[in-house]
Amino acid sequence: MPDITNYGIIGCGMMGHEHMRNIALLDGAAVAGIFEPDAGMAQIAQSIAPDALLVDSIDTLLAIPDLDCILIASPNFRHVEQLEMLAAKRHLPVLVEKPLFTDLDQLARLNDFAETYPSPVWVAMEYRYMPPIAAFLDSVDGATGGIKMMTIREHRFPFLEKVGDWNRFDRYSGGTFVEKCCHFFDLMRLALQSEPLRVMASGGQDANHLDERYDGQKPDILDNGYVIVDFANGSRAMLELCMFAEGAEYQEEVSAVGPTGKVEAFVPGPGRFWPEHLGEAPTPQLIVSPRHPKGPVKQDIPVDPALLDAGDHNGSTYYQHQKFLELVRGERDKAEVTLDDGKMAVLMGMAAQISVKEKRSVLLDELIPLKR
Repeated sequence: MPDITNYGIIGCGMMGHEHMRNIALLDGAAVAGIFEPDAGMAQIAQSIAPDALLVDSIDTLLAIPDLDCILIASPNFRHVEQLEMLAAKRHLPVLVEKPLFTDLDQLARLNDFAETYPSPVWVAMEYRYMPPIAAFLDSVDGATGGIKMMTIREHRFPFLEKVGDWNRFDRYSGGTFVEKCCHFFDLMRLALQSEPLRVMASGGQDANHLDERYDGQKPDILDNGYVIVDFANGSRAMLELCMFAEGAEYQEEVSAVGPTGKVEAFVPGPGRFWPEHLGEAPTPQLIVSPRHPKGPVKQDIPVDPALLDAGDHNGSTYYQHQKFLELVRGERDKAEVTLDDGKMAVLMGMAAQISVKEKRSVLLDELIPLKR
């Protein structure tokens, strides 16, 4: 194993910069090469990793001899084609940002890639690794006696500006329930240890981006909605999303309830958005509320300030990279978040998008035959 594990990065916009800042905190890891076609974003990336080589194509990036792995953090709709480029050019372990794909037409290509690519692929689901969410996942089965109901509430800020404004349109992002919410559908499957059967959703675009125009086109992304999911083991889960609620104390509130109790996790939003006049940003919390004896037990789950400064996801990007590096270095056998996990999270989001558009419940069987 080399002393330094070298990353090549495809796409260095806002999320790519967060990955780079966290890679810089890891022992024995560095960014060796960067492909980012936007000059402004490339300049920021170079300031974070001044020793990295900036290149003008993915082919040139893949020709760097001492790369050990690849991070894909490009716009959503580029992920599948860039995975295919890796398959054709160079087989390296990959960490690919969510969502894994954005259109059902890409699924057959993704399946072909999964069947033939010989190196491991890890789908970036950062929310799994937020310390309060990790604590929630560790305690939830024992405290609830088996989850029967799970609720995820995200009350947050609107979509941020991205290069080329691709995240303003469903055709590039996959739709809000795919782009923003595949994290949450992944958490549902992980916590419930079951597969989704049916999705029912209601949503709209009621407050954000209404007056924006891009080449004369109005954004069509949802900014709020509800999603209810029935699972094969009889449990059910709900997502409540509002993207014009950044005044809330906590951005995410996750709860699970079973026959013996309830567990809740409370996660603040990015510290850079917390108003200075209110003092310190809220500390994440875990609350366990047994039925017998009654009485909630509250626990603060603080996050290392250095990790908070390195990104917007409560330290999760750092912890995710720690585990990914174990995979790259041969210290673990397989990805913790697999291509199948990434596919299912997207398919649940797509089912929610269809449910909103067609005003009906959607059976996952309508989409899952396409999965393999």
